[in-house]
Amino acid sequence: MGARHDVQRFLHRGARITLEKARLAVFGGERRLPGRRREEVAQIAGVSTACYTRMERGDLSGVSESVLLALVRALQLDEAGTVHLFDLAKRQPAPSVRLGPFR
Repeated sequence: MGARHDVQRFLHRGARITLEKARLAVFGGERRLPGRRREEVAQIAGVSTACYTRMERGDLSGVSESVLLALVRALQLDEAGTVHLFDLAKRQPAPSVRLGPFR
């Protein structure tokens, strides 16, 4: 199992916060699956849904420490969870830089 899979498992397992506790409106009606939706976790963390979706899919490459800390607060991770999340982020390869076509 790779680092991406570990991140996916960790974030899918994760959040302890309820929408009521975060004082957020519930998106939609009844849920097919229990737990928070991506949009809700992103809103709690103060990041875009696209950013959180990328992280939830296992890509923490290039994610700043401030975004990781926002995710820690949003998911209300304990110290062990925080350390694990940061360790997972360190295992990600550095983002590739795309320079575009040379002329």
